[in-house]
Amino acid sequence: MRPFQYERARTLGDAARLVAGADAMAIAGGTNLLDLMKLQVETPGELVDINRAGFAEIEDTDDGGLRIGALATNTATAVHPRVRSDYPVLARAILAGATQQLRNKATTGGNLCQRTRCFYFMNIDQPCNKREPGSGCGAIDGVAKLHAVLGSSDECIATYPGDMAVALSALDATVQIASVDGAERSVPVRDFHCLPGDTPWRENVLEDGEVITAVTLPAPVAGVQLYRKVRERSSYAFALVSIAAIVEMRDGVIARADLSFGGLAHKPWHDPRISDLLEGAAPSAQLYDAAADLLLEDARGYGENDFKIPLARRTLHAVLAQAVEDAA
Repeated sequence: MRPFQYERARTLGDAARLVAGADAMAIAGGTNLLDLMKLQVETPGELVDINRAGFAEIEDTDDGGLRIGALATNTATAVHPRVRSDYPVLARAILAGATQQLRNKATTGGNLCQRTRCFYFMNIDQPCNKREPGSGCGAIDGVAKLHAVLGSSDECIATYPGDMAVALSALDATVQIASVDGAERSVPVRDFHCLPGDTPWRENVLEDGEVITAVTLPAPVAGVQLYRKVRERSSYAFALVSIAAIVEMRDGVIARADLSFGGLAHKPWHDPRISDLLEGAAPSAQLYDAAADLLLEDARGYGENDFKIPLARRTLHAVLAQAVEDAA
């Protein structure tokens, strides 16, 4: 690990001001950043500890929703009574994501900003446009088993590795962001992460001097909430395919269907056409096939990850069938 300076931010203003430095990075739990520093993938000259900046609370909102502070740990979020009762898909996604020790340190904001675990990104001896623009994407013709089949580009086929954000996408959450000049803005979580395009190093919409302060969940809705994660081993592995689903049945038809997908793209994948197709329709295998057709119409494999396309189809079938059965 290369030498670095360390400074504590004691207020939100301090945090935004300090991370605006050209060579500074914020650190909270450090569960991803410290690994990247050890591998010299990240080499910040200064770390700004934001743990004392004061936005770790989980609070009810005036409209019946829930505000989760950016410094709330994954454990605190997953065990919170309102998350367990009103947003169980979020609790299930978090619990599927990492060991208890990591959940005790990892934070809401850090989880959203975690970086890909692509083998080429994590190895500084390999080409990676995300880490070193213009060097090429080694995964396209290399080891691509975990990689994207949706939304990729000739510059990058990495996947977003997280679970929490997939559930937040299904829940239509909003990310609250503050900047060094005191301005605040809200970004739908579905728009927070970026597709690679020709700028794969830009993974989210945060600008210099901006920090996440909270994630806000809307008022809870009726329906069954599921999180299905398909992986190579039964625990603590990144998703090959994951699905967060909120499905409500009414009078024999699907009244609500909010779905988001992980393991398939550079960001949690949400396609509103799937909801439009499912809502108001009677459940059937043919309907689930049609939903999978929409999801995968532009899917492209790169050899080793071709299996993800039929796997995503089967997983979507299974999740919809289970949700409909549980909601009946």
